[in-house]
Parts: sequence; C-alpha cells; structure tokens
Amino acid sequence: MTEKRRRTILLVDDDPVNIDYLRLFLDEHYNVQVASSGHEAIRLAADQPDLILLDIMMPDMDGYEVCKRLKSAPAISGIPIIFMTGLNSPEDEIKGLSLGAVDYFIKPMHSAITIARINTHLALRQYRDELHELNRLLKQQIRMNRLEDQ
Repeated sequence: MTEKRRRTILLVDDDPVNIDYLRLFLDEHYNVQVASSGHEAIRLAADQPDLILLDIMMPDMDGYEVCKRLKSAPAISGIPIIFMTGLNSPEDEIKGLSLGAVDYFIKPMHSAITIARINTHLALRQYRDELHELNRLLKQQIRMNRLEDQ
C-alpha cells in the first residue's frame, strides 16, 4: 500500500496568536509553513505549497493584493487560496472570491470544519491536476497518431 504524501499548507497571518491557534490543529494533518507578511508569503509560495490560508488584514500588503500577485504568476496561479479573516461583510467575501480565492473563512474558525473544507479543496486540486495531466497525455497521443498516419 502506498503512503499518501503529507500536504503542505502555507499559513499567512501577521498575528502570532492566530498562527499558534491554527497550528494547534493544522500541524496534526499537514506540513505547515508560516509567513507573517504578504511579501514573505509571495516568496514562500514559490515553493509550491498545496494550499494557502491567507489573512486579509496585514500591515505591509493586504491579503487581497497578495492574492492578486499570486494569481498573476503562472507558475503558482493554480495554488488554491483560502481567505481567513475577521472581515465578514458579503462585499468583502465577494471581493476575495472574485480575485480567485476558492473559499473564504470568517474568524474564529472551527477546527473540524476548517480541516474538512481544506481537505475538500485539496481533493479538488488533486482532481484538477490529474485531469490536466490526462489531457496532456491525450494531446500527446493524438499528435503521435497523426504522425503515424502521414
């Protein structure tokens, strides 16, 4: 039986209390990397985490700007981003989702619900990646068949 790879979550929050709280239950399930600023998050995203949990209200660069920058970089634009924030207006949520986030959690977050939603988005990413790979292989096979027919 093959062992499942432990997924990596990039946790981006400038508040040490929030980081400590989230790590209490995230560390049990995932490898957790932490960034305490938007600039650090962008740098660490180059390591291709499986998912990013991103706070919105941060001093150097807000989460909306971080999301825009990550989604505009082709090499990392496919990483699912989940906003986690105290901003609870529908307008804030719409803005976050329209920037490309896959979900929007309002703090405080319940540990079991958070894990379930993260796992859903990780599974969706895996299925999407598998579909892209199958599509690539199919295109390759079609090209080879065309060459053989010539």
